Amino acid sequence: MLTLTIIQILQVILNLVWWIIIVQFVLSLLISFNVVNTSNNFVRSLYEGLDRLSEPMYRPIRRMLPNTGGIDFAPAVVLVLLAILNIVLNNIAVSAATGAAAI
Repeated sequence: MLTLTIIQILQVILNLVWWIIIVQFVLSLLISFNVVNTSNNFVRSLYEGLDRLSEPMYRPIRRMLPNTGGIDFAPAVVLVLLAILNIVLNNIAVSAATGAAAI
């Protein structure tokens, strides 16, 4: 029972991280196309806050990825890794709930 609770908490955290990355991506596109600008204090502080939250996840991935010019694939890689981790957690939860051996 405790295992399932811990897995559910981890899944909520993964979901939150996923949304942070998506919101940061959309906001960066809006800033790039000058739909919103960073002269607005709220927009600037929101973008900087999201950047501070996501940059530690991106940094090690950016070191491994080849230089692709202006396209940053680190957010996509993090989203794929989050999806894989979520699948693993789901399988562990099913194994724990049914009493089967984890594969």
